[in-house]
Amino acid sequence: MKHFLTITLLIILCSVTRGSQASSKDKCYTCHLDTGDKPTELFKNDIHFKMGLSCADCHGGNRNSEDMDSAMSKAAGFIGVPKGNAITDVCAKCHASKEKMASFNVKISTNQFDLLKESVHGKLSINGKDRIAQCITCHGAHGIVKVENPLSPVYPLNIPKTCSKCHSNAVFMRNYNPKLPIDQYDKYRTSVHGILNAKGDPKPAQCESCHGSHGILPVKDLNSSVYPVNVPKTCSKCHSNKEYMSKYKIPTDQYEKYSQSVHGIALLKKKDTGAPACNSCHGNHGATPPGISSISQVCGTCHALNAELFAASPHKKAFDKNKYPECETCHSNHLIITATDKLLGVSKDAVCSKCHTPEKSTKGYLAAKNMKAMIDSLETAQKFVDSLINNAEQKGMEVEDEKFELRDAHQAVLEARTAVHAFDVKKFDDIVVGKGLSVTAKVSKEAQASIDEYYFRRKGLSIALIITILLAAGLYLFIKRYEREQNKNT
Repeated sequence: MKHFLTITLLIILCSVTRGSQASSKDKCYTCHLDTGDKPTELFKNDIHFKMGLSCADCHGGNRNSEDMDSAMSKAAGFIGVPKGNAITDVCAKCHASKEKMASFNVKISTNQFDLLKESVHGKLSINGKDRIAQCITCHGAHGIVKVENPLSPVYPLNIPKTCSKCHSNAVFMRNYNPKLPIDQYDKYRTSVHGILNAKGDPKPAQCESCHGSHGILPVKDLNSSVYPVNVPKTCSKCHSNKEYMSKYKIPTDQYEKYSQSVHGIALLKKKDTGAPACNSCHGNHGATPPGISSISQVCGTCHALNAELFAASPHKKAFDKNKYPECETCHSNHLIITATDKLLGVSKDAVCSKCHTPEKSTKGYLAAKNMKAMIDSLETAQKFVDSLINNAEQKGMEVEDEKFELRDAHQAVLEARTAVHAFDVKKFDDIVVGKGLSVTAKVSKEAQASIDEYYFRRKGLSIALIITILLAAGLYLFIKRYEREQNKNT
């Protein structure tokens, strides 16, 4: 530890000494410092000053001349205060050059300038001449410090405030993108991430964690880290890192479970951007886990009818009384599997059997058992009728009407699966028996009638064929007999 402190102190002393030596030779700096110039005061603590750079390295001119006209002559390369894109171009002279950065023994990336040009901030500003953001927009100008320094505008604890300078300015944002909300910062401060950030914890996500820094792309860009298909992977950078998340004591298997869920398969494998990602349920800038009472509201934004039926069901009161989360209790949260009829009923795999047993909650147990039996009967009847229709069709019978009618039975199955959320046996019976089984019974008779007609026609055709053959044989014998008699007479 002592060696570490000694080395650190030596590095600081060397940096200060290097900066002091450079400043003593820099007439620009000493002159402006004597006038009490604020940028020069700020420059004392600037990382560039400590690395031995002077005013002339950015502004040009002759740093060795005490004569103002000579020091600031164009012949000496003086450019004065750079404007617009010229600001970033000055920064890029060093920061985009591997050789320059290596000469200062600095190992930061040299592609920031290229990333900025391709980013949303690199697009033209409203004057049509300059980029929307320059390097100094985020990093500052004369008092630039390392990112790791808590005084830096781009230190994790300061980034939300830095971004909000533009993104919370209604007048500014209206000129660039009127559709973009200006309340992201306020929402962020209500989120779990924002609350911890405000308490001084630099680890939770802030703007840069999700959107990136120099290469920020529009949300609709396929390569954007917050494009819908990419959101789960972006969140998992932190939330799947056990070491990083250890102090927060929350699971780190959410992404693994989500990728296997019905939502994850739709989004990540089928590339269905309409499928929910992390932010669909947790929110974007105001990201917070849904509370027990609000989970159904979150799910209900997509599954509106299911949520409405559940709200009027007997389960609603029971769940509220026992403080159970609503949708999550039966369907889980991150590992939501495809809902099938196996979830209904009283088997060991059924969701209902978790709470309802013959001894406990008998009424619910019997209701679940009956509902499962009804929907099984409907599906069995539907499959049977399907086979009859296919049989009749293969025999060449016209069954388009029967096919059309059977669609009502398919619809009844879908309605029944939705009606499960109401947990009303009578309503369930009305759908399954009143609509589904009555249709399958009617179509079954019609399909069977078509098959019977086929066999009737086949039988009739056989009889007609036999009669035709007999007639042909009789006619043949008659003709032969007639020819023999004619031959005798001649």
